[in-house]
Amino acid sequence: MNSRRKFLKLAGAGVLAAGASTLNASPVLSLSEDKQADTFTIGMAGYTFREFTVEKTIEIMKRIGVTNLSLKDFHMPMNSTQDQINTVIGKFKSAGINVYTVGVVYMKTREAVDQAFEYAKMAGVKLIVGAPDYELLSYTEQKIRSYNFKLAIHNHGPDNPLYPNATDIWNHIKDLDARIGICIDIGHTTRDGQDPSVDILRYQSRIFDMHIKDVDKASKEGVTVEMGRGIIDIPKVVDTLRKIKYAGSCSLEFEKDMKDPIAGIAESIGYFRGVMAVR
Repeated sequence: MNSRRKFLKLAGAGVLAAGASTLNASPVLSLSEDKQADTFTIGMAGYTFREFTVEKTIEIMKRIGVTNLSLKDFHMPMNSTQDQINTVIGKFKSAGINVYTVGVVYMKTREAVDQAFEYAKMAGVKLIVGAPDYELLSYTEQKIRSYNFKLAIHNHGPDNPLYPNATDIWNHIKDLDARIGICIDIGHTTRDGQDPSVDILRYQSRIFDMHIKDVDKASKEGVTVEMGRGIIDIPKVVDTLRKIKYAGSCSLEFEKDMKDPIAGIAESIGYFRGVMAVR
């Protein structure tokens, strides 16, 4: 676990790296003049906002200064019409928030696979974070080729037999279309007893999206904590992402205090930005 001194240093740097646009509209402060810009972005995973309306979600994201969102279906139901989808996407767009993907979308039938791809098409995204049942992978591959979309399969840890870790996903997709990849959840990876940095490096060619968080135990019983307070080596994760030149999003999925998460979200985003700033 990181020491409190290191945590405070990184969290403080996170405030600087976040920029005072969220505080008093002064310019972003750089800790390194010659540091190259990262190829990956910071986002939010929509599950974080399951207790909130679209409008409240927008308010929170604007307060923390994050502009990329993986949109979950409780904000835009899977059976939405095109007009309904346009309304939801339009609200985020008007607020300066980019809906870059939808999901996690679970697919247990062919009809559900069909629906997922049409839903993504109507939303105007070309990446789906999903979890098709194993026997549907071949059919899903057909849809990938037809729509020219990418699918990032999400791992769900030791309490879900469907894709518990990145290795399981890799073993099921390695011989399939290269547009079928992985959304690696570093919290569930750790809960499954794996090292997320090792998996990021090992499966780098097929990692299309990431859910970032911290957890308190490397076991099924592990739960989400504020980033930097748990056991995941976040600096190592950032170093590994830079090593592989990861160009996707790192979206925070904060599953603690879900009815009042803003303090934990802000602390976690600040910590992650701090790590990025001082590495």
